[in-house]
Amino acid sequence: MKITFLGTGTSQGIPIIGSDHPVCLSNDPKDKRLRVSVLVEWDAFTYVVDCGPDFRYQMLRAGVKRIDGIVFTHEHSDHVLGLDDIRPFYFRQGNIPLYAHKRVLKSIKRRFDYFFAKENRYPGAPEVITHRIKNKPFKLKNLEVVPIKGKHFSLQVFGFKFNDFAYLTDMKTVSDKEIEKIKNVKVLVINALRIKPHQSHFNLEEALEFIEKVNPETAYLTHISHLLGFHKEVEESLPKRVFLAYDGLKITV
Repeated sequence: MKITFLGTGTSQGIPIIGSDHPVCLSNDPKDKRLRVSVLVEWDAFTYVVDCGPDFRYQMLRAGVKRIDGIVFTHEHSDHVLGLDDIRPFYFRQGNIPLYAHKRVLKSIKRRFDYFFAKENRYPGAPEVITHRIKNKPFKLKNLEVVPIKGKHFSLQVFGFKFNDFAYLTDMKTVSDKEIEKIKNVKVLVINALRIKPHQSHFNLEEALEFIEKVNPETAYLTHISHLLGFHKEVEESLPKRVFLAYDGLKITV
């Protein structure tokens, strides 16, 4: 299984528009982060987790020519607003499958209502096939995917376990029951927004505590803001087997 980190930044991305923060002014390409998303590939299949406002550029940068579907963690704008840019895939492939919690599907249907129009349909609008995710395993082609339920402040969100790869973002609380689903995975990806505590995201300390509970072979931090610090300095401070993800990073699990 190949994983490509399409984006590793928080909702505003890094650099933030108009910011003079030193991290936003950094020349290190690893300090430049698009909105958070990953590409998951196995056999002949390609899926994207989340589809934020940088989706078009992420697809171009990664050279993606086909996707088999998009899996959503939740409905916040930095995770769904790129959805109109599935059009080139739709024109070549036909209807694009979307997988999400029923609440997320409802939000998508409201925000992208022209996808679902039956009358006076705009001829360039893409069509999608929606699949409702519950908190139980589901199939993507020949792979069983296990949802991991957590809370993003008070909002229910899903992470996902693809074989020995677990991807969780925008988490603030995860129950012990859900943690059991991902205990001892080979690779864990988890959000770490900044140093100071935050009401709806793990900060660095909380993310490291979560990693200890899960006990993966390797862990990567994502959904990073400029307030976490410079990539190089933060990476050097992390425990063994824990790394900062960065845009364009490719790993094999």
